[in-house]
Amino acid sequence: MELETTQTLITSPIGVLAVLAAVAAFFFLLAQLTDAKLFKYLPPLLFIYATPVFLSNLTIAGHNVIPNQSIIYTGLSQYVLPVFIVLMLIKVNVPAVVKVMGKGVLVMLMGTAGVMVGGVVAYVIVHGWLPEDSWKGIGTLAGSWIGGTANMLATKEMLGASESQLGLAVVADNIIYIVWLPLLLMSRDFADRFNKWARVPADRIAAMDAAAELHVEDDHAPTMPQYLYLGAVVFGVAAIGHGVAPPIAEWVAGASPTLAGIFSETTVRILVVTTLALILSTTPVSTLPNSTAIGTALVYIFVAGMGARAEVAGLVDAPAFVLGAFIWIFIHGLFMLAGAWIFKVDVHSVAIASAANIGAAASAPIVAAHHRPNLVPASILLALLGYAMGNYLAPLTGHLARLAVGQ
Repeated sequence: MELETTQTLITSPIGVLAVLAAVAAFFFLLAQLTDAKLFKYLPPLLFIYATPVFLSNLTIAGHNVIPNQSIIYTGLSQYVLPVFIVLMLIKVNVPAVVKVMGKGVLVMLMGTAGVMVGGVVAYVIVHGWLPEDSWKGIGTLAGSWIGGTANMLATKEMLGASESQLGLAVVADNIIYIVWLPLLLMSRDFADRFNKWARVPADRIAAMDAAAELHVEDDHAPTMPQYLYLGAVVFGVAAIGHGVAPPIAEWVAGASPTLAGIFSETTVRILVVTTLALILSTTPVSTLPNSTAIGTALVYIFVAGMGARAEVAGLVDAPAFVLGAFIWIFIHGLFMLAGAWIFKVDVHSVAIASAANIGAAASAPIVAAHHRPNLVPASILLALLGYAMGNYLAPLTGHLARLAVGQ
């Protein structure tokens, strides 16, 4: 019997990487050239994940296109993941988003709390229909809904979730997105009634618009030295994370065997990198241009790599997981409404804050452009705030879900 590698058309690491990059580029090119409405409700992310699943699992004339296992997939997890975390987080600007959105930030934090509580409650309800370690998939999806795709991938690595669990998270994420995004967009039509119900002060929107006008994005065309500076910072932080993670994880294991199962070497590495990147976001490093765009591009290549490693058989648990996701998003919505009423915040800010949680930087600008276009820059900053919290709170959500059912 021939080995699986002999039945794969493309086996070389550079060839596999080329396929992953081509898949990611193709769907963005297709969305750009066709301007298809499909991609407004089914983001390219879903297709970028699903296509390598078929390329590595579907047999055509006795061959798969790419393998399920490759040194490229391992390299993406070990080296590319910390790199794009740094790239995404050094642009976090908490003072700017607080200045523009005001109490809208508090509503987003309420929504984040809703994601955490909702994840635990949903898992308690549906865990009986899922494999025992599906709390890892819950934590993985929480990463997306607290921060974004980068957090989802980081949490998947921290919790040691399987490729099948990541697949469930991606499927549930996109199904909920199809339902939730239109609701956020349609909420604009109920602005007057909502704002009256939430007791929004008459001058809130005017003050928010004035603050938005004062906020100017300073990202500009990069120069060659700036790329070198960016590379030095990013690779330096990633190297520090790789260097200090083993001794810290070893120390934690020696101090507390219970915590050793939570703070693995991978978890410590990602938390160290995340913390250092957030510290750097308060320094002139945050002015280096193009970091978010580069980081996002790496995220999509990473997603393609995760798809290539997935096993199709693991998706049989999708119905129960998706049911849990619907319960979950309902609880998030209740928390958003509670936040709006408690803090007297307008429907525009509430919709943008929810999009910053559930859809992250890809969706928050869409919702902001529909509600109030001058808030688009602030919506991106709000989404980046979610990125800053995701790597800490999403793994915690997963473990809380595990403890809630006694696993």
